[in-house]
Amino acid sequence: MKHIYTAKEKVAEPKVFVPVFPGTNCEYDTAKAFALAGARPETVVFRNMTEQQIVESVDAFEKAIRQSQILMISGGFSAGDEPDGSAKFIASVFRNPKITEAVHDLLDNRDGLILGICNGFQALIKLGLVPYGEIKPQTADAPTLTTNSIGRHISKSVYTKVCTNKSPWLMKAEVGGVYAIPASHGEGRFVAEKKVLDELFKNGQVGTRYVDLNGNPTMDEAFNPNASYAAIEGIISPDGRVLGKIDSYPAARTLSQNALAFALICSPVIPSVRAVSFSTRSSSKTIGSSSSASPSSESTNSASST
Repeated sequence: MKHIYTAKEKVAEPKVFVPVFPGTNCEYDTAKAFALAGARPETVVFRNMTEQQIVESVDAFEKAIRQSQILMISGGFSAGDEPDGSAKFIASVFRNPKITEAVHDLLDNRDGLILGICNGFQALIKLGLVPYGEIKPQTADAPTLTTNSIGRHISKSVYTKVCTNKSPWLMKAEVGGVYAIPASHGEGRFVAEKKVLDELFKNGQVGTRYVDLNGNPTMDEAFNPNASYAAIEGIISPDGRVLGKIDSYPAARTLSQNALAFALICSPVIPSVRAVSFSTRSSSKTIGSSSSASPSSESTNSASST
């Protein structure tokens, strides 16, 4: 028997907060895509030239989150991906107690949703919002995103398979459906210990995986260009409210292309924009369904192999 959760708050035109950080570059295209989808986006720039600007920006971010139903962290190179890795600037901002409390209120009390793509995914995973569903300190065994195995930025089309619909972001996607989407990142390699990978698959939290032309998850560099462990491209929080994925659309894409790419994630599957589709078996779960394949049954990688 399936348990159906009905949202406590229903909004005809959800408000979407899209924060703008120094170095991010996809927020305005993202805002336009949300507007085309029927939402009401708001962008707020985090100003950090002076101490007073930082204080004012924290207050503005808290207010925007509390007034929104969706938080979307877009892509780019926040703070130039320095020091020592991507999205640490974004993560440090969201660890401010005021903003952390607002984010937890959005998820826990107001049926809110969070999406992070590219730099946004890097921030979500460093904060713990994926895979744990809350902002928490990083631990030694926490999954992360790191430098592509080839040691440089990649820009190409990739095939990704939807592995679950146990998320509002993916609930109308076809489990097992394969989509061709653009990839553009320098630190997109998903890494995690085997026990963490096993838990993600067991819980149905693996949202999307890199696949080859036959629809099979692969470690082949031609199809998994960053060598992500278990070919993982995107993951969700335990309740599915938070989705993080590394690939979507580059900032140079036109508005119409951005909207279509976003529709593949957030809207009912549109046959005319799907590149390819493969039929695969999926197993029924309590809410939605997810692929039953585990990393041990397919080409994969683990922390012990590095």
